[in-house]
Amino acid sequence: MNSFLTGDTIVFLLRGLGITLVIALSTIVLSFIFGSVLGIARYTERGIAAKLAALYIDTVRNIPLLLFIIGFRFTLPLPPVISAITAMTVFTSAMVAEIIRGGLNSIPQGQWEAAYSQGFSFAGTLMHVVLPQTVRRIRKPLMGQFVTAIKDTSFCSIIAVKELMYSGTIIMGKYVKSIQVIALYAVIALVYFSVNMLLLGISKKMVKEQS
Repeated sequence: MNSFLTGDTIVFLLRGLGITLVIALSTIVLSFIFGSVLGIARYTERGIAAKLAALYIDTVRNIPLLLFIIGFRFTLPLPPVISAITAMTVFTSAMVAEIIRGGLNSIPQGQWEAAYSQGFSFAGTLMHVVLPQTVRRIRKPLMGQFVTAIKDTSFCSIIAVKELMYSGTIIMGKYVKSIQVIALYAVIALVYFSVNMLLLGISKKMVKEQS
């Protein structure tokens, strides 16, 4: 146990954490953008865009994330990290879209009618009246989905993306005692926990400042 978590080991894990954060943050930003578009399109229930959005969301939500990660890695000519971000964005966007749609459905119809009476168009009402209220209502479930996205980056280890979990698996190979392996995974779990608690803490602070 004296050699556990040496300087080289810590540096190696931190590099893995860096890649984990790159994948997670990229997924969160891209999923919020694409998920918002999909959620709004499905909410409108208008035309082909709404039908395509519904098809996309229903299809993706019923397929495991792991299949997207593996499938994208071996069918798209992309580097492992980009492939992982793409797969996770495709999956998480569908989850975010449903959160967005649920938030839009929670806004009373009177809000739309009041905005229309003031001369707002559909787009204007959506952007200036409905969406701001929606974002405030969905902050908690949205943040929960983003925390899930951070944890889900561990699936990327299966395609040899050198994120935190994969880095820990490599390090584990040099330990022979079960207590060392358990301690290593405990450290990795603590890192995931710390990152997610930090994210939740930031979100709670933002909620208090905006309330």
